Amino acid sequence: MALQDRYGNELGTQSAAARDAYLAGVESLMAATPGMDTAFQKSVEADENFALGHISLARAKQLLGRGHEAKAPLARAKELAAGASPREQSQIAIFEKILTGQGAAALDAIREHMKEWPRDAMALAPATSVFGLIGFSGKTGREVDQLALLEPFEKHYGDDWWYRTQLAFAQIELQKLDEGRRNIDAALEAFPRSAHAAHIRGHLFYELGEREAGLAFLTEWMKDYSRDGLMHVHNNWHLALWSMETGRREEAWRIYDEALSPAVAWGPQVNVATDCVAFLARAEMAGEPRQAARWREIADYNTKWFGRPGLGFVDMHTVLAYAMAGDGAALAKFIEAPKGATADMLQPMARGFEAYAQGDWTRAIAEIEPLLATHERLGGSRAQRDLLEYVVTSAMVKAGRASEARAMIEKRRPQNGRGKGFPLAGL
Repeated sequence: MALQDRYGNELGTQSAAARDAYLAGVESLMAATPGMDTAFQKSVEADENFALGHISLARAKQLLGRGHEAKAPLARAKELAAGASPREQSQIAIFEKILTGQGAAALDAIREHMKEWPRDAMALAPATSVFGLIGFSGKTGREVDQLALLEPFEKHYGDDWWYRTQLAFAQIELQKLDEGRRNIDAALEAFPRSAHAAHIRGHLFYELGEREAGLAFLTEWMKDYSRDGLMHVHNNWHLALWSMETGRREEAWRIYDEALSPAVAWGPQVNVATDCVAFLARAEMAGEPRQAARWREIADYNTKWFGRPGLGFVDMHTVLAYAMAGDGAALAKFIEAPKGATADMLQPMARGFEAYAQGDWTRAIAEIEPLLATHERLGGSRAQRDLLEYVVTSAMVKAGRASEARAMIEKRRPQNGRGKGFPLAGL
């Protein structure tokens, strides 16, 4: 009898050791627990001819921010693909597209793949979440598209904890909070150590404005989560924000310096590059003094890893870092040559952030406020894109328009109005 994964898909290996290690890698990848790369490595060591093991190892390396290490396992998977099953060949082709920057083509391939193999969760996973292929598509309406992709698979996955996790996030981002709560609570009950599920439960707390409850939940959950875990940086970002929001400002800075800053965080680089910027900006908007050295540090980090534009969500944070660090030369390069699916948004964002950093509140509002209607195009979560909302409202407060700022927040983010959401100095 052929060996199978936990979704009933046949695997191209006769080695039980390779199968077991592969299953451990898949579980680790889907739960963001430490060790996905080592598990997939053990899988291919047990069966060097296991093509799916090699391509999964390549994907794990990419997710961990070590894309340069993905080349060899990708090449080996391609060598072995001819002898693999049609499903495995298709999955290898999908991940090859992802690993070589062909996001749109990969998403099309996933849609076709899932028609034939609807329970191939590893193939579906890259199209899920706010950092996935739909999340970073740059399209208006992508939140609706995300939920529309996932909902039809309920008949195939049922109460599977990974599926419920991804479905819940899509629902929460569309403010379907009751449905999201049911699904994320079910996912956590089924697999309590999933860092993705804990993270998404944190987003539900955020959307409900339940700061103390969110801080208590995630603090307890993170107690024994390793620094090597994929979500260590980002879950600590949530903790730092909630600590700042609830008046625990020294604790917030301790979290930043011990878990987020480029000097201590291992990665993934995309989380360090965005979460550090977002925290520093929102701390300042809450009344903390500008942290010149920390801004310079994160601006240099973003130059190292994301010094050229192309991914809107990261670009948003990079130009903000440059603006707050006073690096006009680096900022000018992004303004002069915007790229990517959201290139049209980059120039006004950069100009607006520069104006904000320089205290030109009117110009900051004029540049950034028009972007709010479609900022979902940038990707990331609503909690992360609130950065733009708060830049505008903070500028309004500083310009003497506090009542207008309060009305905007209460209209656009009713759960995060005064007394519930992230505080702005003077509001």
